[in-house]
Amino acid sequence: MKPILNFLERIEPDKKKSPFLHTLYDGFFTFLYAPASVTKGGVHLRDGMDLKRTMVMVVLAMQLCYLFGTYNIGHQHFKAIGEYVGFMEGFHLKLIHGLIKMLPIFIVAHVVGLGIEFWYAAKKGHPIEEGFLVTGALIPLLMPPDIPLWMLALAVAFAVIIGKEAFGGTGMNILNVALLARVFIFFAYPGDISGDECWISSIEKNGLEFFAAPYYHQGMLDFHGWAHEFFDWIFGALSLDTFASVEAGKQVVDSYTGATPLALAKLGGWDAVTNVYSEGQMLWGAIPGSIGETSKPLILIGAAILLITGIASWRVMLSMFLGAAVTGLLFNAAAGDAASFLAVPWWAHFYMGSFFFAMAFMATDPVTAASTNTGKWIYGFLIGMVGMIVRVLNPAYPEGWMLAILFMNVFAPLIDHYVLQANINKRLSRA
Repeated sequence: MKPILNFLERIEPDKKKSPFLHTLYDGFFTFLYAPASVTKGGVHLRDGMDLKRTMVMVVLAMQLCYLFGTYNIGHQHFKAIGEYVGFMEGFHLKLIHGLIKMLPIFIVAHVVGLGIEFWYAAKKGHPIEEGFLVTGALIPLLMPPDIPLWMLALAVAFAVIIGKEAFGGTGMNILNVALLARVFIFFAYPGDISGDECWISSIEKNGLEFFAAPYYHQGMLDFHGWAHEFFDWIFGALSLDTFASVEAGKQVVDSYTGATPLALAKLGGWDAVTNVYSEGQMLWGAIPGSIGETSKPLILIGAAILLITGIASWRVMLSMFLGAAVTGLLFNAAAGDAASFLAVPWWAHFYMGSFFFAMAFMATDPVTAASTNTGKWIYGFLIGMVGMIVRVLNPAYPEGWMLAILFMNVFAPLIDHYVLQANINKRLSRA
């Protein structure tokens, strides 16, 4: 490793002559090596975990969500056209189809977000900040599989510039940046992130007709088209089923719905949900939804990693769970009609939608959450309550955690202020 280190030190660009190149170099160098400088003084310790490596641990905790989400994109797609309806049938086709849909989303989110981060870092003469490592990994998991890439680029740019850089960069933002990207699309382009069709890839908005080859879009050969043709050639050489054998001219099968469990519950209560999806499907994730939110056991594994490494707060997670459970029980007690959303069992809310994903990766953001221990209990509990209220009582929005977390992000400093003030008053009274 020493020759590599010597080589990297020799090619370091001049910071004054080439600030942008030096910013790129510094980001790459510090990703590979820890800084050699340490804080001076006998009372300070050098920790083996810096901010960049903390962010990497969070990204690693999401990888099971990426793997399952990629495969589920393909599964929901083939289920819609009546091909390989069993979850493990057509495994190679589903995995590659999902990968072809996921990769452009992942690349666009990172190119736009990191490009803006690099530009700001060069203009300010600062090293590249690590915050977008997690944000860039979260944003694709929050999106539907057919999100238009130009729309995604706008959302990422808005979230990074307005949500973070305007406040001073990583560690200074008051709102969760990844959620800000999603909320931008929800309010600016609601038709592309709500309804039944957006959760199933390669489905037209009008008529639910499957895109037929050769996948032309606005006069240019679509990435998905030539990628499918490339893998068709590989699958043909391996004597496997190809996309060409199942896709051309296909339409969505009769009576198929891409509705999420929450959308069904909004229309007909718990019975409407279980008539379409089993509890096992909802728990393990073989349902339509945002890419990373569906498989609850895999999300909980990621949450356990964050708890074991001490990165996420167990107080926020537990209190959010309690807040949602208490509110769900109150709704069940007040429900008069079994077909209403109020009557959905309180425990079912935890695996119908994105509760666990929001709890593990969104509410625990240390920058935008409350900082005091007591404040974390209050913060998480209120997210659980507000999220359930939005989910059940708001007819225009069948999910509630995005708005609840952003709402409580704004109040987190106020919660900490009153917690600290109460501690100060308590100590003064003793004095």
